[in-house]
Amino acid sequence: MYFSSMTFLWVFLPITLLLYLAAERFGKNLAGNIVLLLASLIFYAWGEPVYIFLLLFSVAMNYVFGILLGRETVRHRKLVLILGVILNIGLLGFFKYFNFFATYFNQALHGDYIPMSRFALPLGISFYTFQAMSYVIDVYRREVKAQKNFFHLLLYISLFPQLVAGPIVKYKDIEEQILSRTPSAAKRVYGMKRFLYGLGKKVLLSNVFGKYVDMVLGFEANQLSTGLVWMIMIMYTLQIYYDFSGYSDMAIGLGAMFGFDFKENFNYPYISKSIQEFWRRWHISLSTWFKEYVYIPLGGNRKGKTRTYINLFIVFLLTGFWHGASLTFIFWGLFHGFFMIIERLGFGKILEKNPLKILNHFYTWVVVVCGWVFFRIDGMRQGLKFIKAMFLYQKGEYNLMTCMNTEVVVVLVLGILLCGILQTIFPKFRAALYNREDLSVPQTAVLFAILFLCVISLSADSYNPFIYFRF
Repeated sequence: MYFSSMTFLWVFLPITLLLYLAAERFGKNLAGNIVLLLASLIFYAWGEPVYIFLLLFSVAMNYVFGILLGRETVRHRKLVLILGVILNIGLLGFFKYFNFFATYFNQALHGDYIPMSRFALPLGISFYTFQAMSYVIDVYRREVKAQKNFFHLLLYISLFPQLVAGPIVKYKDIEEQILSRTPSAAKRVYGMKRFLYGLGKKVLLSNVFGKYVDMVLGFEANQLSTGLVWMIMIMYTLQIYYDFSGYSDMAIGLGAMFGFDFKENFNYPYISKSIQEFWRRWHISLSTWFKEYVYIPLGGNRKGKTRTYINLFIVFLLTGFWHGASLTFIFWGLFHGFFMIIERLGFGKILEKNPLKILNHFYTWVVVVCGWVFFRIDGMRQGLKFIKAMFLYQKGEYNLMTCMNTEVVVVLVLGILLCGILQTIFPKFRAALYNREDLSVPQTAVLFAILFLCVISLSADSYNPFIYFRF
């Protein structure tokens, strides 16, 4: 079930919210948590009822590890932690990476020695596995106490606003909110505002970009003109941003409706002046997870420059691999890691001293757009063909006019301006988007217009994918 589906908007969300409001009158957080837990399990089982048992098994497993690590008298705590991490990674690896390794193993031995798995990838397994691991690790570090109530831990991991596509919420950030939170009318209004802005990003921008991207990328790279390849990859760059940041806005908004405060997951990454800054602004919950649980434990930047570069290499290798079992995702991660390293080697200082900051933005955009080629295109060879078409001029059978119309022009202009440019030029506009206290009459009118246009669009068009649902 998508947040932008009519079923969610007009059936699931209203019923859940009404039941939650009614429950608050009886048992406040306790009754509300029961409603949220049941709603979350129904939400997950809606699309994949079989995998609800996998989710429950993951929670039960990590509940046991949390209890063991929380005991003062337990021996060999580090071994218990290692076992917990291995089992979590093993669970994720079996469903997400088994066929990847089996394919290359069979190719290396020139035979079908390992049969391919027929299991579909469970929704959200990458996200909820990382959340579960962060809980176990934080209990081991004694940063949080072990949760002795199984249903509280189940609610934390299965909470439907962030269950299948993030943001990755660490237990220590919402531990107190699960047990005691104070919902308010102002928070719910803010939640609705954030949800509707996110819905608009997804339906009115990302979906439109996606239709044209899918259409053009249905052709071979050598059939496309250089100009069309650049335009369509810029459109994909905007599509994935509005898709994922829109989902994150909706998740944050839904959380606020039920009294939770989730941390921001995006901070206008496309206005960055370096790749280092880009990763401080893009998918913040994932980058901070890798920093806190991989980069720093490996030594971070405390053990010399060479070790720092090795640690960065490992982090971005894992970042790419986390997104998918494919060489293209691994290359995408290492591609960004390469630029992170060269910026640390000295290029970053050149960027800082450069008086023409527009060149820094241009450099970052080119790197990011080229990286998205491998994120989107299936296969390294095909990806390299698109890179070649971008930098070596070709006329092609299809040019810019293939998908140039009024709709494309409008969404391109809006997409570029709203990805951080207008918010930077007009700080008050940016502040109004995140203001938790005030909802002006003009802003209310805009929100109703967004909802109306989204409903019209969803009613007329069945194209409504979420890119990050497959991760």
